Amino acid sequence: QVQLAESGGGLVQAGGSLRLSCAASGSIFSINVMGWYRQAPGKQRELVAVITSGSSTNYADSVKGRFTISRDNAKNTVSLQMNSLKPEDTAVYYCNARGLYYHGYFTQADFDSWGQGTQVTVSS
Repeated sequence: QVQLAESGGGLVQAGGSLRLSCAASGSIFSINVMGWYRQAPGKQRELVAVITSGSSTNYADSVKGRFTISRDNAKNTVSLQMNSLKPEDTAVYYCNARGLYYHGYFTQADFDSWGQGTQVTVSS
């Protein structure tokens, strides 16, 4: 189907910046939505930011004004620029993509794929 590969996590001091990237590969017909979610220890996974193929975006209130999501439709990639990082941004960040993949010669089927996750740690 469709696989996602993430990169860019790491350790940064509060106030610093990191950039996460994610590339989708496989039998992709189209990707409707790409986004980033995060999960901190002991908490549920939550939406960080999503972007549609038409570049409409949605952000969690906690990251508005600090994070910027972007995508390259031709390369099937999505990035998350994270500025002014806070200790509460510490989490495992997961890339997500939803769309259609080639399922046989003339048909497509839905996919909803997740990356393996990348750790972001912000020290105070």
